[in-house]
Amino acid sequence: MKKINFTSSLAAFLLLLNSNVTLAKNAAETLLDIQHEWANCQYNITDEENKISCLKENIIINKNALLASPSNNELKVWLAINTSTLAGAKGGLGALSLVKEAKVLLDEVIITDPTILDGSAFTSLGSLYYQVPGWPIGFGDDDKAEEMLKKALEINPNGIDSNYFYADFLKENGESKKAIQYFKKAQNAPARANRPLADKGRLNEISSKLQEL
Repeated sequence: MKKINFTSSLAAFLLLLNSNVTLAKNAAETLLDIQHEWANCQYNITDEENKISCLKENIIINKNALLASPSNNELKVWLAINTSTLAGAKGGLGALSLVKEAKVLLDEVIITDPTILDGSAFTSLGSLYYQVPGWPIGFGDDDKAEEMLKKALEINPNGIDSNYFYADFLKENGESKKAIQYFKKAQNAPARANRPLADKGRLNEISSKLQEL
């Protein structure tokens, strides 16, 4: 009988474990970098062309990270967010192909891991459904928007983004009183310690929306 070398086996197992921990840590750090750069593009850069360039560069980083880790649903959600933000920055009919790409990614995540990132896939897809034109130009649909945004709130009832986008949907549909309620809930959402710029930018948007109402 072949003698098993337990020391070698243990060393190999620990090496594999450490390697997996490092990969997970690197993926988390890459995701945070992508999130921070999105906030920089969205809130620090006001010039339209520079914002578009910033988002395009962040999309390249996001796509490369996803190529290295194709099953990472967090990176898929953020590629969708970056892509749809680029569509918003570019505007016009030319942006429709971008939002369709974002929708495909979000649909995939919702099927495989709907609660990831506190339901951000539902939040992002819901926001697309009410902001994109309806048929025959696009896939916009207020009923689906409300369905997606309510699912996001079920998963993350106190989140700044889940409440903000539902409030904005209500505002766009003339439900001002209810919109104010959810904007204020978003305004009082717990701060995200690792995303201060995103929180600051979102809070500024909330204040602007409340003033409009």
